[in-house]
Amino acid sequence: MSDIVDLDLLRTFMAVVDCGSFTRAGARVHLTQSTVSQQIKKLEANVGHVLLVRNKSTGSVQTTEQGELLLGYARRLLATAAEAMDIMRKPMAPKTVRLGVPEDFAGRRLIDLLSSFSVASPQIRLDTTSGWSVELRRLLDAGEIDLALIKREAGDGACLASWKEELVWVGGGSCKVDPDPVSLAVFPVGCIYRERAIRAIEAQGRRWRIAYTSQGLMGVQAAVASGLGVSLLPSNALLPEHRKLSPADGFRAERGSEMALVKGRMRLSREAKLLAEFLSERLTPAAADLA
Repeated sequence: MSDIVDLDLLRTFMAVVDCGSFTRAGARVHLTQSTVSQQIKKLEANVGHVLLVRNKSTGSVQTTEQGELLLGYARRLLATAAEAMDIMRKPMAPKTVRLGVPEDFAGRRLIDLLSSFSVASPQIRLDTTSGWSVELRRLLDAGEIDLALIKREAGDGACLASWKEELVWVGGGSCKVDPDPVSLAVFPVGCIYRERAIRAIEAQGRRWRIAYTSQGLMGVQAAVASGLGVSLLPSNALLPEHRKLSPADGFRAERGSEMALVKGRMRLSREAKLLAEFLSERLTPAAADLA
């Protein structure tokens, strides 16, 4: 008795039972009658039982008790095999990876980078959400995104990768800077640049006021260029019409921040790991067009 089930033998056996004849079964499975007979004999030898009884006068075929028992299993096995092959032949549905990116970092070059990942990994669907770092951390903790690029203080917790950012005070090219209160052009609450700017000014014992708030970097850049206020920005966000402020202007040099690739508490899927590796290898703060 063989422990291996030969699906071809079961298929021939089922055809003989369904057709009630070796000859008609041969036509269904595209085998000669003699080959059908040989396969039935082989199956019977494998299971150690006579499965079919053939009426020599009429040519009809009936199952034995063991044949009837095997028939039920044969139908289920062949149906399962057919289902498995059907699934394997169908293209697999893409796996989704959810990525959060900073509101001020969702520029053209970053979008192009993510687009190149999608082209290189068509089996992965990328869902990207932009937001401030505080909101992205909340989404990570809630399991609503898998990975996030966040702006934060250098070394503030575990991460998959990190990149240093140089921060500089920026004013309009020829605009006078108000010494006290300092007029600020900033991002909304939750942005590390806003928080750092306010803390730095208060540490000098100076007052401040919010002269302009913008959800996007372009708005802050324009406000600074027009003289509405000064801002603390990454060095690669400076425009030609901007002026880097120095201690002579009343603004001390600030320590750098960092951009970090972080994950939530859940274990990363294989697809999320692929994206993390892709970003870790190709992304730098200067690689993204912050505008």
